[in-house]
Parts: sequence; C-alpha cells; structure tokens
Amino acid sequence: MNSESIEMKDATEKAAPLAAVKARRAQHAAPVAATKRSSPAKARLAKKAATKRASARAGSAGRATAPARGGTKTEKILALLKRPGGTTLKELIKATGWQPHFIRGFLSGVITKKLKFKVASLKDESGVRRYSVKA
Repeated sequence: MNSESIEMKDATEKAAPLAAVKARRAQHAAPVAATKRSSPAKARLAKKAATKRASARAGSAGRATAPARGGTKTEKILALLKRPGGTTLKELIKATGWQPHFIRGFLSGVITKKLKFKVASLKDESGVRRYSVKA
C-alpha cells in the first residue's frame, strides 16, 4: 500500500463517523410536536374570556330594556329620578341608605353608562342640587 491509499482510507474512516454524528444532530434539531396541556386555571381564564366576548357581542342594550326585579334599589332610584321635579341627594340617601359618594358613582356608572339614561343635575332656587332623568 502506498501512502495515497492510506490517506484515502483515513479520510473515509473519518467521514463515516462524522456522517453519523450529523444524522443524530439532525434528528435532535427536528421540531417536536409539543403536547398541549391546559391547567385548570388556564381553562377558567379561557372560559371567562369567551363569556366576556359573548356578552360584549350581545351588548348592553339588552340589559337596559330587560325588566328589573321588583323592589330593587335601582328601581327606587329610577322612580325618584323620573318624578317631575327630580330628586335631591338627601332623598336618594334616605331611600337607599348609601353614602353620597356612592350614590353619585351609581348615577354615573349604572344609570348613565349601563342603562344609557341622561342624568340632569341642576341647582334649584334654594341652592339644592336636584337630579332627574327624562322618562
């Protein structure tokens, strides 16, 4: 054997293990299908988001036209607001037992934003603020 054939033999012996290593690396680099496991917390969040989307599609107009339960504080407040002269903050406090800041927030958040009523706030000649809505 001459030196050229020995060199060729060494090159082929080195190439065979290198090809095997490359094949193993390619197998490890291949994308693996991940198993999707959902935790109970994630399932609850997904269900909550789906419910929120469904209620957003339905809109808040359905709530405004739906009949309210009898005798609720919302009904009491609406009845007072729909009177011809409207109502004062003191009358609303007496009817509901709520704090003044809570009543003002309720007028803004529930009556105006959710139920879509326009709340008018005017001071009468004695300086007392009166709240009313158009019936």
